[in-house]
Amino acid sequence: MTLERTSLIEYPCDFPIKVMGVSAVELQQAVLETVSRHAPDFDPATTQIRTSGKGNYLSLTCTFRALSQAQVDALYRELTAHPLVKVVL
Repeated sequence: MTLERTSLIEYPCDFPIKVMGVSAVELQQAVLETVSRHAPDFDPATTQIRTSGKGNYLSLTCTFRALSQAQVDALYRELTAHPLVKVVL
């Protein structure tokens, strides 16, 4: 009897999530708060932030310790529901 995996990712692992949206202080604050809520050991100081060429958009890459697919899915759902977020990768 073999067990089938439901995910190609082996947990726990360091998991980078990239969030892109409207360039606003509120976006940065919302993303960091959301990631911290889902991954309490996340260090916001490790976030990589980039501004688009014209300064209209912001990209934040947050790497956190993912413990399960359910954790990653819940984080993704909450981030994509935010009105300032355009894309989550």
